[in-house]
Formats: sequence, C-alpha cells, structure tokens
Amino acid sequence: MYKLIKPLLFQFDPEIIHYVVTGALRRVNRIWGVKSFLKNLYQLEDQQLAREVFGLKFKNPLGLAAGFDKNASMIEELAQFGFGFIEIGTVTPLPQPGNEKPRMFRLPQDDALINRMGFNNQGVDVVAARLKQVDRKGLIIGGNIGKNKLTPNEDAVSDYIKCFDRLFDVVDYFVVNVSSPNTPGLRELQEKEPLKHILNILQQRNNKNQVSRPILLKIAPDLTNSQLDDIIEIVMETKIAGVIATNTTISRDDLLSSENLKKESGGLSGKPLTARSTEVIRYLSEHSNKSFVIIGVGGIHSPEDAIEKIKAGASLIQLYTGFIYEGPGLVKRILKGLL
Repeated sequence: MYKLIKPLLFQFDPEIIHYVVTGALRRVNRIWGVKSFLKNLYQLEDQQLAREVFGLKFKNPLGLAAGFDKNASMIEELAQFGFGFIEIGTVTPLPQPGNEKPRMFRLPQDDALINRMGFNNQGVDVVAARLKQVDRKGLIIGGNIGKNKLTPNEDAVSDYIKCFDRLFDVVDYFVVNVSSPNTPGLRELQEKEPLKHILNILQQRNNKNQVSRPILLKIAPDLTNSQLDDIIEIVMETKIAGVIATNTTISRDDLLSSENLKKESGGLSGKPLTARSTEVIRYLSEHSNKSFVIIGVGGIHSPEDAIEKIKAGASLIQLYTGFIYEGPGLVKRILKGLL
C-alpha cells in the first residue's frame, strides 16, 4: 500500500507532507477499530525480540530515532507501527522556530534526505506536559536534548540541565545531542573538554536522584578515529550508559543526486550513511571492548542493514529515513529478519 501512495507523497514538500500525514494519522486513530487494525497489520510481538539494555526492558530492539516526533505529539500513534521504543526531540529549554524554510530535501536517487531543521520545537515545558499524558503500554521513551540556538557554547550546560531536570520524570533515558550540524557551533561541544564538562554535570545531577536515568551521547559520523578514541575515553570516564552512532553527516561523497541538491547545507541521512555508521559502531565496540551500550542508527533500509548494525556491536537500532522511504511495513520486516 505504501508503495502505491509514496509517489504521490513525494510530489509535495517533505516538511509539509510530514505534518499532513501525521495529522491525518492522529485523526484516523480516533475512528473505532483503526487502532486494532493497525496493530494487527504492523506489530510483531515475540518474547525472543525482548531486550534488557542499561536496566530497561525493551519489547524489541527497534526504535524510532529523534527528529520524527520532535514535540512528543504522536507517540501513541507511532507506537502502533511496532516500535520497541521512541525517542522524542531534539528538545530545547525555550521554544524555537528552527531555520528558514525550505529546510528539508529529498534525494530519491540516493534514498536520502538532507535536513537543516535547526532544533525546531515547542520547548521543554510543552513536551514534558504532553509526555505526562502518554499511555505507554510498555513503550520505552527517550528524550533527546539540546541547546537553544542563541545560547552561547560557554553557557550550553545550563540548557542541557534545564531539559534534563524538566524531562526527568517523563522519559526513560536521555540523549545528549551535540552532533547536529544545523545549530551554529554545536559540534564544537563534541571536543573533549566541553563534552566532559556537560556529561559530568548531568551525571552529578543524575546521581542525586533516588532513580537515575541512562544518559547516552549522540555522535557525528564525521569524527576521525582519534576523535572516536576520545569519545570512548569520555564515556568510560563519565560513566554514561553509552553512545548513539550516528547522527547525520556533512559529507556529500559518492551521491548520485544533482549538484544543486548536493550543495544544500545540512545533515545527510539515509542509504549513503549505511556503511559509515556501521564502521563507527564497529570501531567503538571493538576499541572499547564492548564496555558500553551502542544504539545503531544511520541508513537502515532493510532487515539486512539492521542485522549488520547488530553484528557490528549495536544493542539497539533506530530508524528515521528508512521509515520514510520504505514505509511503516519496514518495522515488521526488520523484526522478522531479527527473529
């Protein structure tokens, strides 16, 4: 069914059609019987798929990556497609509109997207209030947090603290996003000292609570091996739960799309990222002696891609661009492949 409607959907601006489709999904879900229909069509439940990772019980290892549901406005609807966990955000302390439009571009020849959204979201207070109302039904929810565009890097830690404190009671784990290429200067926070400072402060705050939350770091695929070695050292030293590998790339190597598309600024996701994200997962896993959890994301468009990520060292995996190009049926196909 998705193959039939995909050409029509791809005729429209990707950001506009995203809101049209998700809005329609919310409305359709109010119709009696639709939820049961979608559950029967898309979900695959099997105890063999269950995983316990950083102390949390996942009904399956396949999640939806941050960026698809930035404002936690459709978690229950998306959960019907069979995800074991959903990551919301990136959320910032204050609402912000993001970068100027157009800011998302399809590269159909490459099964890829370029986005320069810029952390557009409704702010942490709105997201936290919305998450309190979610009927989880065993679903794990992650909170991806970042800094506001106008917050200088020297004050960035205060933004991460605000998001951490506000979301602490309504998410199951946190992701510190310092790797998006779409907020000016953000990637500078991946450098060793500023990154250690942010993670140590969050861990200190985490350890003051009776119940702590796993904290993960989302990293760029563009890091060198030396920088990856620094990431391993930082994760071990700060004792955070692990790493999400990887975010979008600024590379435009070996793309088939037009030069005009390749010149668009922003982060590239999809199939061109498949091999590199797997390389990063394998490097982190092998050079850390599997000492921490890795969530693999980047270019998963088939069960084979997912299995490759897990073999490389990922404990959990996430979809984003593959979900858009392949449709919601990809979730069930991957889970069948894992079984």
